[in-house]
Amino acid sequence: MKTFLACLLVLSVSVTVSNASCYFLPLNPVKRGDEIIGSYDMKGEPHEFNSRWKTEDCLECSCSKFGISCCTIYARPVNFDEEKCVSIFNNTACAYEVVEKADHSKTCEVHEWVG
Repeated sequence: MKTFLACLLVLSVSVTVSNASCYFLPLNPVKRGDEIIGSYDMKGEPHEFNSRWKTEDCLECSCSKFGISCCTIYARPVNFDEEKCVSIFNNTACAYEVVEKADHSKTCEVHEWVG
């Protein structure tokens, strides 16, 4: 019973901490002859089963025999002074920066991140 409760506690904490945005694409078969070796993504790019990759729009994806799943790899700031500050997404770093509206060289304190 203690083991069960410990596992339940770990699961509840991990669900709370992980709020990544994800989606799933059902299998769209890539074939080599008669053999299905992977799936096509939304852009029509083929991916082999058990492969993993990062996209240019900051998603981490994987391909399985069921299809392709992708999740964001960045966290969004949700608890900061929105009157004084603004969040700006850096697509190269796949991360948000929170800076003062009047002076983007000054960072703002963020109290909570989601994702």
